[in-house]
Amino acid sequence: MALSLHSALIPSMMQVLGSVEGFVDKAHAWCDEHGHSHQEIIGARLIDDMLPFSYQVKSCWTHSAHAVASAQTGLFTPEMSPPPDSFDGLRDKLAEATTMLSAVDEAELENLAGNDMRFQIGDRLRMDFTVQDFLLSFSQPNFYFHAATAYDILRMKGLALGKRDYLGALRLKT
Repeated sequence: MALSLHSALIPSMMQVLGSVEGFVDKAHAWCDEHGHSHQEIIGARLIDDMLPFSYQVKSCWTHSAHAVASAQTGLFTPEMSPPPDSFDGLRDKLAEATTMLSAVDEAELENLAGNDMRFQIGDRLRMDFTVQDFLLSFSQPNFYFHAATAYDILRMKGLALGKRDYLGALRLKT
């Protein structure tokens, strides 16, 4: 049986979006329990030249819901608004991604797979893909990178997270 684009992409993104939502919940609770400001985590970076936790979480939305929605038009341009500056705002962004991905029709995504897809940042950068190659070779690796970086920032700050927190709800055989 061939693996559909939908099967290769959407369930795993949904799984990790749930994990990232768990990170946000644990970060919020950790701040409140230990007397840290919310901004200490929301603005935390692994290193000065990397973007903060809030950006990493927003980028999970960017490379899931925004990427799949862009596949319908054939053009992905990064959404440049500032990331949410509160835990509730981050949760809202993740909920938006989950809602959008839950509504993706498998047949519709399959029909888009071979279409032209362009990543473009103004006149500075253009990369041409098929929808399938864009989603699997650009957005999916970026999605996991930003989810792992959000996890790493929280671990660096001292939150008790482990691999199970990152893996989230596995799709076990029942």
